[in-house]
Amino acid sequence: MDHIRGLRGGLLALTLAGGLLLTGCGGGADGSRASDGAAKSRTGGTGRPAPVPRPGTSQGERPGEETGDSDRDAAPSPDHLSTFALDVDTASYGYARRTLADGRLPDPATVRPEEFVNSFRQNYERPEGNGFSVTVDGARTDAEDWSLVRVGLATREERHEGERAPAALTFVVDVSGSMAEPGRLDLAKDSLGVMTDRLRDDDAVALVAFSDEAETVLPMTRLGGHRDRVHAAVRRLEPQSSTNLGEGVRTGYDTAVEGLREGATNRVVLLSDALANTGDMDADSILERVSDARREHGITLFGVGVGSDYGDALMERLADKGDGHTTYVSDDEEARKVFCEELPRNIDLTARDAKAQVAFDPATVETFRLVGYDDRQVADEDFRDDRVDGGEVGPGHTVTALYAVRTRPGASGHLATASVRWLDPADRTPHEESGRLEAASLGADLWRASPGLQVAAVAAYFADDLRRGDDRRPALPARPSLGRLADRADRLATVAQDEEVRRLAEAVRRAERLRG
Repeated sequence: MDHIRGLRGGLLALTLAGGLLLTGCGGGADGSRASDGAAKSRTGGTGRPAPVPRPGTSQGERPGEETGDSDRDAAPSPDHLSTFALDVDTASYGYARRTLADGRLPDPATVRPEEFVNSFRQNYERPEGNGFSVTVDGARTDAEDWSLVRVGLATREERHEGERAPAALTFVVDVSGSMAEPGRLDLAKDSLGVMTDRLRDDDAVALVAFSDEAETVLPMTRLGGHRDRVHAAVRRLEPQSSTNLGEGVRTGYDTAVEGLREGATNRVVLLSDALANTGDMDADSILERVSDARREHGITLFGVGVGSDYGDALMERLADKGDGHTTYVSDDEEARKVFCEELPRNIDLTARDAKAQVAFDPATVETFRLVGYDDRQVADEDFRDDRVDGGEVGPGHTVTALYAVRTRPGASGHLATASVRWLDPADRTPHEESGRLEAASLGADLWRASPGLQVAAVAAYFADDLRRGDDRRPALPARPSLGRLADRADRLATVAQDEEVRRLAEAVRRAERLRG
Protein backbone atom coordinates (compact mmCIF):
# COMPACT_ATOMS: atom_id res chain seq x y z
CA MET A 1 0.00 0.00 0.00
CA ASP A 2 1.45 3.36 -1.04
CA HIS A 3 0.26 5.73 1.63
CA ILE A 4 2.35 7.95 3.86
CA ARG A 5 4.13 5.65 6.23
CA GLY A 6 4.73 6.75 9.80
CA LEU A 7 8.22 5.44 9.57
CA ARG A 8 7.34 1.90 8.66
CA GLY A 9 9.73 -0.97 8.41
CA GLY A 10 9.54 -3.83 5.95
CA LEU A 11 9.39 -2.16 2.62
CA LEU A 12 9.77 -3.09 -0.73
CA ALA A 13 11.54 -5.15 -3.16
CA LEU A 14 13.10 -4.54 -6.46
CA THR A 15 14.79 -7.30 -8.47
CA LEU A 16 17.31 -6.94 -11.24
CA ALA A 17 18.43 -9.54 -13.59
CA GLY A 18 18.76 -10.07 -17.02
CA GLY A 19 19.80 -10.54 -20.63
CA LEU A 20 22.60 -10.41 -23.11
CA LEU A 21 25.57 -8.47 -24.36
CA LEU A 22 25.27 -6.77 -27.72
CA THR A 23 28.21 -4.84 -29.08
CA GLY A 24 28.48 -1.91 -31.44
CA CYS A 25 25.73 0.11 -29.72
CA GLY A 26 25.82 3.55 -28.20
CA GLY A 27 25.61 4.44 -24.51
CA GLY A 28 22.67 5.79 -22.54
CA ALA A 29 21.84 9.18 -21.08
CA ASP A 30 23.00 10.07 -17.61
CA GLY A 31 21.57 12.21 -14.91
CA SER A 32 23.76 14.26 -12.59
CA ARG A 33 26.04 13.59 -9.68
CA ALA A 34 24.81 13.73 -6.12
CA SER A 35 24.87 17.06 -4.35
CA ASP A 36 27.88 18.00 -2.26
CA GLY A 37 25.93 17.44 0.94
CA ALA A 38 25.57 13.70 0.31
CA ALA A 39 28.04 11.69 2.39
CA LYS A 40 29.25 8.48 0.78
CA SER A 41 31.37 5.54 2.01
CA ARG A 42 32.59 2.28 0.54
CA THR A 43 33.14 -0.12 3.39
CA GLY A 44 33.09 -3.61 1.86
CA GLY A 45 31.06 -4.75 4.84
CA THR A 46 33.22 -3.14 7.52
CA GLY A 47 31.50 0.25 7.77
CA ARG A 48 28.58 1.29 9.91
CA PRO A 49 25.90 -1.41 9.70
CA ALA A 50 22.21 -0.79 9.24
CA PRO A 51 20.49 -0.73 12.64
CA VAL A 52 19.19 -4.06 13.90
CA PRO A 53 15.36 -3.97 13.92
CA ARG A 54 13.39 -4.34 17.13
CA PRO A 55 12.36 -7.92 17.90
CA GLY A 56 8.76 -8.96 17.57
CA THR A 57 7.89 -6.82 14.56
CA SER A 58 6.07 -8.32 11.60
CA GLN A 59 4.84 -7.44 8.12
CA GLY A 60 1.69 -5.39 7.66
CA GLU A 61 0.62 -2.42 9.73
CA ARG A 62 3.17 -1.45 12.34
CA PRO A 63 3.33 0.92 15.29
CA GLY A 64 3.34 4.44 13.90
CA GLU A 65 2.31 3.43 10.40
CA GLU A 66 -0.20 5.79 8.85
CA THR A 67 -3.17 4.04 7.28
CA GLY A 68 -4.41 6.65 4.83
CA ASP A 69 -5.45 9.43 7.25
CA SER A 70 -3.05 12.21 6.36
CA ASP A 71 -4.10 14.20 9.45
CA ARG A 72 -3.16 11.45 11.88
CA ASP A 73 -0.21 12.24 14.15
CA ALA A 74 2.81 9.96 13.99
CA ALA A 75 3.08 7.52 16.87
CA PRO A 76 5.78 8.28 19.44
CA SER A 77 7.90 5.17 18.73
CA PRO A 78 7.62 4.39 15.01
CA ASP A 79 9.71 1.94 13.03
CA HIS A 80 12.34 3.91 11.14
CA LEU A 81 13.55 1.18 8.76
CA SER A 82 12.76 0.65 5.08
CA THR A 83 14.05 -2.55 3.41
CA PHE A 84 13.83 -3.68 -0.20
CA ALA A 85 15.51 -5.90 -2.79
CA LEU A 86 17.02 -4.20 -5.82
CA ASP A 87 15.33 -3.91 -9.22
CA VAL A 88 15.28 -1.57 -12.21
CA ASP A 89 12.14 -2.54 -14.13
CA THR A 90 11.06 0.09 -16.66
CA ALA A 91 8.05 -1.52 -18.41
CA SER A 92 5.45 0.57 -16.57
CA TYR A 93 6.89 3.83 -17.88
CA GLY A 94 7.31 2.53 -21.43
CA TYR A 95 3.74 1.24 -21.54
CA ALA A 96 2.39 4.50 -20.09
CA ARG A 97 4.12 6.45 -22.84
CA ARG A 98 2.64 4.13 -25.49
CA THR A 99 -0.85 4.46 -23.99
CA LEU A 100 -0.63 8.25 -23.88
CA ALA A 101 0.59 8.34 -27.49
CA ASP A 102 -2.51 6.33 -28.41
CA GLY A 103 -4.70 9.03 -26.83
CA ARG A 104 -5.56 7.24 -23.56
CA LEU A 105 -4.61 7.72 -19.94
CA PRO A 106 -3.00 4.55 -18.54
CA ASP A 107 -4.87 2.41 -16.06
CA PRO A 108 -3.64 3.58 -12.62
CA ALA A 109 -3.07 -0.08 -11.69
CA THR A 110 -0.31 -0.30 -14.35
CA VAL A 111 1.55 2.77 -13.06
CA ARG A 112 4.53 1.90 -10.83
CA PRO A 113 6.41 5.07 -9.86
CA GLU A 114 9.73 3.33 -9.22
CA GLU A 115 9.77 2.20 -12.86
CA PHE A 116 9.22 5.79 -14.01
CA VAL A 117 12.12 6.94 -11.82
CA ASN A 118 14.47 4.15 -12.87
CA SER A 119 13.84 4.75 -16.57
CA PHE A 120 16.44 7.55 -16.31
CA ARG A 121 20.02 6.55 -15.62
CA GLN A 122 21.84 8.65 -13.06
CA ASN A 123 25.44 9.72 -13.04
CA TYR A 124 26.25 8.40 -9.57
CA GLU A 125 29.85 7.80 -8.60
CA ARG A 126 30.87 4.27 -9.60
CA PRO A 127 32.77 1.75 -7.44
CA GLU A 128 36.13 0.50 -8.63
CA GLY A 129 35.34 -3.21 -8.30
CA ASN A 130 32.32 -5.46 -7.91
CA GLY A 131 29.62 -4.17 -5.61
CA PHE A 132 28.00 -0.78 -5.21
CA SER A 133 28.56 2.87 -4.49
CA VAL A 134 25.93 4.50 -2.28
CA THR A 135 24.85 8.11 -2.75
CA VAL A 136 22.25 9.80 -0.54
CA ASP A 137 21.03 13.34 -1.18
CA GLY A 138 17.84 15.38 -1.08
CA ALA A 139 16.17 18.78 -1.26
CA ARG A 140 13.25 20.69 0.26
CA THR A 141 9.84 20.82 -1.42
CA ASP A 142 7.34 23.68 -1.24
CA ALA A 143 5.37 21.80 1.43
CA GLU A 144 6.37 22.76 4.96
CA ASP A 145 8.93 20.36 6.50
CA TRP A 146 8.65 17.96 3.51
CA SER A 147 11.68 16.97 1.44
CA LEU A 148 12.48 14.44 -1.27
CA VAL A 149 15.40 12.17 -0.37
CA ARG A 150 17.16 10.19 -3.09
CA VAL A 151 19.03 6.96 -2.41
CA GLY A 152 21.24 6.12 -5.38
CA LEU A 153 23.07 2.83 -5.92
CA ALA A 154 25.46 2.19 -8.78
CA THR A 155 27.59 -0.71 -10.00
CA ARG A 156 30.83 -0.52 -11.94
CA GLU A 157 30.70 0.18 -15.65
CA GLU A 158 30.40 -2.68 -18.12
CA ARG A 159 33.50 -4.70 -18.81
CA HIS A 160 35.02 -4.88 -22.25
CA GLU A 161 33.36 -7.48 -24.45
CA GLY A 162 36.12 -10.05 -24.14
CA GLU A 163 36.05 -10.01 -20.32
CA ARG A 164 32.53 -11.32 -19.81
CA ALA A 165 31.34 -14.90 -19.50
CA PRO A 166 29.63 -16.46 -22.54
CA ALA A 167 25.84 -16.25 -22.75
CA ALA A 168 23.28 -19.03 -23.17
CA LEU A 169 20.03 -17.31 -24.13
CA THR A 170 16.65 -18.95 -24.71
CA PHE A 171 14.29 -16.63 -26.56
CA VAL A 172 10.61 -17.41 -26.00
CA VAL A 173 8.62 -15.58 -28.68
CA ASP A 174 4.85 -15.08 -28.71
CA VAL A 175 3.48 -15.89 -32.19
CA SER A 176 -0.22 -15.73 -31.29
CA GLY A 177 -2.72 -13.92 -33.50
CA SER A 178 -2.56 -10.73 -31.45
CA MET A 179 1.16 -10.47 -32.28
CA ALA A 180 0.28 -9.81 -35.94
CA GLU A 181 -0.41 -6.17 -35.06
CA PRO A 182 2.37 -3.88 -36.41
CA GLY A 183 4.96 -3.22 -33.73
CA ARG A 184 4.71 -6.68 -32.14
CA LEU A 185 6.09 -9.80 -33.87
CA ASP A 186 7.72 -7.79 -36.67
CA LEU A 187 9.56 -5.70 -34.09
CA ALA A 188 10.60 -8.81 -32.16
CA LYS A 189 11.96 -10.50 -35.31
CA ASP A 190 13.95 -7.43 -36.34
CA SER A 191 15.43 -7.17 -32.84
CA LEU A 192 16.39 -10.86 -32.79
CA GLY A 193 18.08 -10.47 -36.15
CA VAL A 194 20.20 -7.56 -34.92
CA MET A 195 21.04 -9.47 -31.75
CA THR A 196 22.19 -12.55 -33.70
CA ASP A 197 24.75 -10.51 -35.62
CA ARG A 198 26.13 -8.81 -32.53
CA LEU A 199 26.54 -11.65 -30.07
CA ARG A 200 29.93 -13.35 -29.79
CA ASP A 201 30.88 -16.63 -31.44
CA ASP A 202 31.07 -18.39 -28.05
CA ASP A 203 27.52 -17.30 -27.13
CA ALA A 204 24.63 -19.69 -27.72
CA VAL A 205 20.98 -19.12 -28.59
CA ALA A 206 17.82 -21.24 -28.45
CA LEU A 207 14.43 -20.25 -29.86
CA VAL A 208 10.95 -21.25 -28.64
CA ALA A 209 7.73 -20.09 -30.33
CA PHE A 210 4.30 -20.36 -28.72
CA SER A 211 0.72 -19.81 -29.75
CA ASP A 212 -1.94 -22.34 -28.68
CA GLU A 213 0.99 -24.76 -28.31
CA ALA A 214 4.72 -24.26 -27.83
CA GLU A 215 7.56 -25.55 -30.00
CA THR A 216 11.33 -25.48 -29.68
CA VAL A 217 12.19 -24.01 -33.08
CA LEU A 218 15.93 -24.07 -32.40
CA PRO A 219 17.73 -25.95 -29.61
CA MET A 220 20.65 -24.28 -27.85
CA THR A 221 23.04 -23.48 -30.70
CA ARG A 222 26.50 -21.97 -30.48
CA LEU A 223 26.65 -18.93 -32.76
CA GLY A 224 30.14 -19.47 -34.13
CA GLY A 225 29.55 -20.85 -37.64
CA HIS A 226 25.77 -21.11 -37.16
CA ARG A 227 24.41 -17.56 -37.44
CA ASP A 228 22.65 -18.34 -40.72
CA ARG A 229 20.79 -21.16 -38.97
CA VAL A 230 19.60 -18.77 -36.26
CA HIS A 231 18.52 -16.14 -38.81
CA ALA A 232 16.55 -18.77 -40.73
CA ALA A 233 14.74 -19.88 -37.57
CA VAL A 234 13.80 -16.27 -36.76
CA ARG A 235 12.51 -15.65 -40.29
CA ARG A 236 10.16 -18.65 -40.02
CA LEU A 237 8.23 -17.09 -37.11
CA GLU A 238 4.70 -16.18 -38.23
CA PRO A 239 1.53 -15.22 -36.30
CA GLN A 240 -0.80 -18.13 -35.59
CA SER A 241 -3.79 -18.40 -33.21
CA SER A 242 -4.27 -18.26 -29.41
CA THR A 243 -1.89 -17.26 -26.60
CA ASN A 244 -0.89 -20.18 -24.37
CA LEU A 245 1.60 -18.21 -22.32
CA GLY A 246 1.89 -20.90 -19.66
CA GLU A 247 2.97 -23.52 -22.19
CA GLY A 248 5.40 -21.08 -23.77
CA VAL A 249 7.06 -20.33 -20.43
CA ARG A 250 7.27 -24.01 -19.47
CA THR A 251 8.73 -25.05 -22.83
CA GLY A 252 11.14 -22.14 -22.73
CA TYR A 253 12.53 -23.13 -19.36
CA ASP A 254 12.68 -26.81 -20.35
CA THR A 255 14.71 -25.80 -23.41
CA ALA A 256 16.96 -23.60 -21.28
CA VAL A 257 17.57 -26.44 -18.84
CA GLU A 258 18.38 -28.86 -21.68
CA GLY A 259 20.86 -26.35 -23.12
CA LEU A 260 22.27 -25.26 -19.75
CA ARG A 261 25.93 -24.20 -20.05
CA GLU A 262 28.14 -24.30 -16.97
CA GLY A 263 30.13 -21.11 -16.52
CA ALA A 264 27.80 -19.17 -18.83
CA THR A 265 25.07 -16.64 -18.13
CA ASN A 266 21.85 -18.63 -18.64
CA ARG A 267 18.78 -16.48 -19.37
CA VAL A 268 15.26 -16.84 -20.70
CA VAL A 269 14.13 -13.77 -22.69
CA LEU A 270 10.34 -13.62 -23.11
CA LEU A 271 9.00 -11.40 -25.92
CA SER A 272 5.21 -11.15 -25.70
CA ASP A 273 2.15 -8.97 -25.22
CA ALA A 274 1.42 -11.27 -22.22
CA LEU A 275 -2.28 -11.56 -23.09
CA ALA A 276 -2.83 -15.20 -22.13
CA ASN A 277 -6.18 -16.55 -23.38
CA THR A 278 -5.85 -20.34 -23.53
CA GLY A 279 -4.18 -23.24 -21.74
CA ASP A 280 -2.87 -22.65 -18.22
CA MET A 281 -3.89 -19.12 -17.35
CA ASP A 282 -3.36 -19.54 -13.60
CA ALA A 283 -0.60 -17.11 -12.77
CA ASP A 284 0.55 -18.98 -9.68
CA SER A 285 1.24 -22.26 -11.49
CA ILE A 286 3.06 -20.48 -14.32
CA LEU A 287 5.08 -18.54 -11.77
CA GLU A 288 5.99 -21.67 -9.84
CA ARG A 289 7.67 -23.13 -12.94
CA VAL A 290 9.74 -19.97 -13.29
CA SER A 291 10.64 -19.99 -9.60
CA ASP A 292 11.67 -23.67 -9.67
CA ALA A 293 14.05 -23.12 -12.57
CA ARG A 294 15.59 -20.13 -10.83
CA ARG A 295 16.19 -22.04 -7.62
CA GLU A 296 17.48 -25.25 -9.20
CA HIS A 297 19.50 -23.95 -12.14
CA GLY A 298 20.01 -20.21 -11.65
CA ILE A 299 18.17 -19.39 -14.90
CA THR A 300 16.74 -15.88 -14.78
CA LEU A 301 14.08 -14.12 -16.86
CA PHE A 302 14.10 -10.94 -18.89
CA GLY A 303 10.63 -9.85 -20.07
CA VAL A 304 10.21 -7.62 -23.13
CA GLY A 305 6.64 -6.36 -23.54
CA VAL A 306 5.10 -5.23 -26.84
CA GLY A 307 1.69 -4.15 -28.15
CA SER A 308 -0.92 -1.46 -27.51
CA ASP A 309 -2.77 -3.96 -25.30
CA TYR A 310 -0.32 -5.54 -22.91
CA GLY A 311 -0.58 -7.91 -19.93
CA ASP A 312 1.58 -5.75 -17.72
CA ALA A 313 0.71 -7.35 -14.36
CA LEU A 314 1.45 -10.92 -15.47
CA MET A 315 4.74 -10.03 -17.16
CA GLU A 316 5.88 -8.18 -14.05
CA ARG A 317 5.04 -11.10 -11.77
CA LEU A 318 6.83 -13.54 -14.05
CA ALA A 319 9.98 -11.43 -13.98
CA ASP A 320 9.79 -11.04 -10.20
CA LYS A 321 9.56 -14.79 -9.68
CA GLY A 322 12.33 -15.35 -12.20
CA ASP A 323 14.81 -12.95 -10.58
CA GLY A 324 14.55 -10.83 -13.68
CA HIS A 325 13.17 -7.54 -14.83
CA THR A 326 10.84 -6.20 -17.48
CA THR A 327 10.92 -3.50 -20.08
CA TYR A 328 8.52 -2.40 -22.82
CA VAL A 329 9.15 -1.42 -26.44
CA SER A 330 6.78 0.18 -28.93
CA ASP A 331 9.03 1.18 -31.84
CA ASP A 332 12.43 0.62 -33.44
CA GLU A 333 14.08 3.34 -31.37
CA GLU A 334 12.98 1.78 -28.09
CA ALA A 335 13.94 -1.68 -29.34
CA ARG A 336 17.43 -0.39 -30.09
CA LYS A 337 17.68 1.01 -26.58
CA VAL A 338 16.66 -2.33 -25.07
CA PHE A 339 18.97 -4.49 -27.19
CA CYS A 340 21.89 -2.08 -27.34
CA GLU A 341 21.82 -0.38 -23.92
CA GLU A 342 19.75 -2.29 -21.38
CA LEU A 343 20.62 -5.89 -22.19
CA PRO A 344 24.39 -5.37 -22.30
CA ARG A 345 24.23 -4.35 -18.64
CA ASN A 346 22.65 -7.67 -17.69
CA ILE A 347 24.88 -10.38 -19.05
CA ASP A 348 27.60 -10.15 -16.41
CA LEU A 349 26.68 -10.32 -12.72
CA THR A 350 28.10 -7.86 -10.22
CA ALA A 351 26.02 -8.95 -7.24
CA ARG A 352 23.59 -11.67 -6.20
CA ASP A 353 20.67 -11.29 -3.78
CA ALA A 354 21.22 -7.55 -3.36
CA LYS A 355 19.05 -5.77 -0.78
CA ALA A 356 18.97 -2.22 0.57
CA GLN A 357 17.94 -0.88 3.96
CA VAL A 358 17.42 2.78 4.84
CA ALA A 359 17.41 3.80 8.51
CA PHE A 360 15.87 7.20 9.29
CA ASP A 361 16.90 8.96 12.48
CA PRO A 362 13.87 9.41 14.78
CA ALA A 363 15.43 12.52 16.28
CA THR A 364 15.22 14.36 12.95
CA VAL A 365 12.57 12.50 10.91
CA GLU A 366 8.89 12.52 11.83
CA THR A 367 7.53 10.38 9.00
CA PHE A 368 8.49 9.12 5.55
CA ARG A 369 7.04 7.48 2.48
CA LEU A 370 8.88 5.38 -0.08
CA VAL A 371 7.69 6.29 -3.58
CA GLY A 372 6.36 3.17 -5.30
CA TYR A 373 7.46 -0.44 -4.79
CA ASP A 374 4.00 -1.27 -3.47
CA ASP A 375 4.26 -5.04 -3.79
CA ARG A 376 7.97 -5.52 -3.15
CA GLN A 377 8.47 -5.69 0.57
CA VAL A 378 11.31 -7.38 2.42
CA ALA A 379 11.08 -7.79 6.19
CA ASP A 380 13.56 -5.59 8.03
CA GLU A 381 14.91 -8.54 9.97
CA ASP A 382 15.71 -10.30 6.67
CA PHE A 383 18.19 -7.68 5.49
CA ARG A 384 21.15 -9.75 6.68
CA ASP A 385 19.51 -13.13 6.16
CA ASP A 386 21.33 -14.21 3.03
CA ARG A 387 18.88 -17.05 2.47
CA VAL A 388 16.23 -14.44 1.61
CA ASP A 389 16.09 -13.70 -2.09
CA GLY A 390 17.25 -10.33 -3.36
CA GLY A 391 18.08 -8.98 -6.80
CA GLU A 392 20.74 -10.02 -9.30
CA VAL A 393 22.52 -6.88 -10.50
CA GLY A 394 24.85 -6.44 -13.45
CA PRO A 395 27.51 -3.87 -14.33
CA GLY A 396 26.49 -0.40 -15.45
CA HIS A 397 23.25 -0.32 -13.47
CA THR A 398 21.92 2.51 -11.36
CA VAL A 399 19.05 2.06 -8.92
CA THR A 400 17.16 5.02 -7.46
CA ALA A 401 14.74 5.02 -4.54
CA LEU A 402 12.93 8.26 -3.67
CA TYR A 403 11.44 9.05 -0.28
CA ALA A 404 9.09 11.82 0.77
CA VAL A 405 10.41 12.74 4.21
CA ARG A 406 8.86 15.01 6.81
CA THR A 407 11.51 16.35 9.16
CA ARG A 408 10.91 17.58 12.67
CA PRO A 409 10.82 21.40 13.06
CA GLY A 410 14.34 22.74 13.41
CA ALA A 411 15.87 19.30 12.74
CA SER A 412 19.67 19.17 12.65
CA GLY A 413 22.26 16.45 12.64
CA HIS A 414 22.02 12.95 11.18
CA LEU A 415 18.99 12.26 8.97
CA ALA A 416 19.41 8.81 7.41
CA THR A 417 21.83 5.98 6.65
CA ALA A 418 21.37 3.83 3.55
CA SER A 419 23.04 0.41 3.36
CA VAL A 420 23.18 -2.15 0.57
CA ARG A 421 24.08 -5.81 1.10
CA TRP A 422 24.91 -8.35 -1.60
CA LEU A 423 26.63 -11.66 -2.23
CA ASP A 424 29.69 -12.07 -4.41
CA PRO A 425 28.59 -13.85 -7.63
CA ALA A 426 31.50 -16.29 -7.52
CA ASP A 427 31.75 -17.41 -3.89
CA ARG A 428 28.60 -15.87 -2.30
CA THR A 429 30.63 -13.94 0.26
CA PRO A 430 28.45 -11.14 1.76
CA HIS A 431 29.47 -7.48 1.47
CA GLU A 432 27.95 -4.17 2.56
CA GLU A 433 28.33 -0.51 1.66
CA SER A 434 26.65 2.52 3.22
CA GLY A 435 26.06 6.24 2.77
CA ARG A 436 24.83 8.92 5.18
CA LEU A 437 22.74 12.07 4.85
CA GLU A 438 22.71 15.02 7.25
CA ALA A 439 19.70 17.27 7.79
CA ALA A 440 21.78 20.29 6.80
CA SER A 441 22.10 18.85 3.28
CA LEU A 442 18.37 19.44 2.67
CA GLY A 443 18.76 23.21 2.58
CA ALA A 444 18.39 23.57 -1.20
CA ASP A 445 15.05 23.99 -2.94
CA LEU A 446 14.12 20.92 -4.98
CA TRP A 447 13.95 22.82 -8.26
CA ARG A 448 17.44 24.26 -7.69
CA ALA A 449 18.98 20.90 -6.82
CA SER A 450 21.11 18.74 -9.12
CA PRO A 451 19.55 17.95 -12.52
CA GLY A 452 19.53 14.22 -11.75
CA LEU A 453 17.48 14.71 -8.60
CA GLN A 454 15.10 17.01 -10.46
CA VAL A 455 14.57 14.45 -13.26
CA ALA A 456 13.82 11.75 -10.67
CA ALA A 457 11.36 14.12 -8.98
CA VAL A 458 9.57 14.95 -12.25
CA ALA A 459 9.22 11.24 -13.08
CA ALA A 460 7.90 10.44 -9.59
CA TYR A 461 5.43 13.31 -9.54
CA PHE A 462 4.22 12.37 -13.04
CA ALA A 463 3.55 8.78 -11.97
CA ASP A 464 1.86 10.04 -8.81
CA ASP A 465 -0.50 12.17 -10.90
CA LEU A 466 -1.34 9.25 -13.20
CA ARG A 467 -2.38 7.23 -10.14
CA ARG A 468 -4.90 9.87 -9.09
CA GLY A 469 -8.21 8.47 -7.90
CA ASP A 470 -6.80 5.73 -5.72
CA ASP A 471 -7.85 6.67 -2.19
CA ARG A 472 -5.15 4.45 -0.72
CA ARG A 473 -2.47 6.74 -2.11
CA PRO A 474 -2.50 10.39 -1.01
CA ALA A 475 -0.67 12.72 -3.36
CA LEU A 476 3.02 13.29 -2.86
CA PRO A 477 3.73 16.51 -0.96
CA ALA A 478 3.97 19.64 -3.15
CA ARG A 479 3.06 17.86 -6.39
CA PRO A 480 3.12 20.45 -9.21
CA SER A 481 0.54 20.61 -11.98
CA LEU A 482 1.21 18.58 -15.11
CA GLY A 483 1.85 21.79 -17.02
CA ARG A 484 4.56 22.87 -14.60
CA LEU A 485 6.08 19.39 -14.61
CA ALA A 486 6.28 19.46 -18.41
CA ASP A 487 7.95 22.89 -18.32
CA ARG A 488 10.52 21.66 -15.83
CA ALA A 489 11.25 18.56 -17.91
CA ASP A 490 11.70 20.70 -21.02
CA ARG A 491 14.20 22.93 -19.24
CA LEU A 492 16.11 19.94 -17.86
CA ALA A 493 16.23 18.34 -21.32
CA THR A 494 17.67 21.55 -22.78
CA VAL A 495 20.32 21.88 -20.07
CA ALA A 496 21.40 18.24 -20.32
CA GLN A 497 20.76 17.81 -24.07
CA ASP A 498 18.87 14.67 -23.10
CA GLU A 499 16.30 13.31 -25.54
CA GLU A 500 14.95 10.82 -22.98
CA VAL A 501 13.97 13.71 -20.72
CA ARG A 502 12.50 15.51 -23.74
CA ARG A 503 10.27 12.49 -24.36
CA LEU A 504 9.26 12.61 -20.71
CA ALA A 505 8.11 16.20 -21.19
CA GLU A 506 6.08 15.17 -24.24
CA ALA A 507 4.38 12.39 -22.30
CA VAL A 508 3.49 14.78 -19.47
CA ARG A 509 1.95 17.24 -21.95
CA ARG A 510 -0.13 14.47 -23.53
CA ALA A 511 -1.43 13.53 -20.09
CA GLU A 512 -2.26 17.18 -19.39
CA ARG A 513 -4.31 17.41 -22.61
CA LEU A 514 -6.16 14.20 -21.82
CA ARG A 515 -6.93 15.40 -18.30
CA GLY A 516 -8.56 18.44 -19.89
